[in-house]
Amino acid sequence: MSIVTLHELNAALAPGQCLLGIDLGSKTIGMALSDASRIIASPLETLKRGKFRDDSAKLLKLFQERNVGGIVLGLPVSMDGSEGPRCQATRDFAANLLKVTDIPIALWDERLSTAAVQRVLIQEADMTRKRRAEVVDKMAAAYILQGAMDAVG
Repeated sequence: MSIVTLHELNAALAPGQCLLGIDLGSKTIGMALSDASRIIASPLETLKRGKFRDDSAKLLKLFQERNVGGIVLGLPVSMDGSEGPRCQATRDFAANLLKVTDIPIALWDERLSTAAVQRVLIQEADMTRKRRAEVVDKMAAAYILQGAMDAVG
């Protein structure tokens, strides 16, 4: 399997399978899960990153437990549309993940996802900085996943 488009990802899913949204950071992996009808994205959890082998084992277990049929991985494109080192790290993560699973992966431009989530958490939820740090990655993953699902319609 290789990296696919959102439409190819959607077409590859069996009825009832969920999508997993991932916000890949240098220290954490924020995750969100769609419902079985793939309409609503909900924040799931944040994993502290370690060695890829350990991270991928946790993800593979989650895929089985949650009936995940596809992954939407946030691609941190720069504001000017260019791809920097973080994009390459994300593409490398996707390529390595595809070596251990056949679940299709689509990349989604995640520009401003963390900033948008931070703004909501500050203005509307009035969260402390510490509490925001605990939830921002999984909330950003939900924002990424919801945007991708909305784009497919």
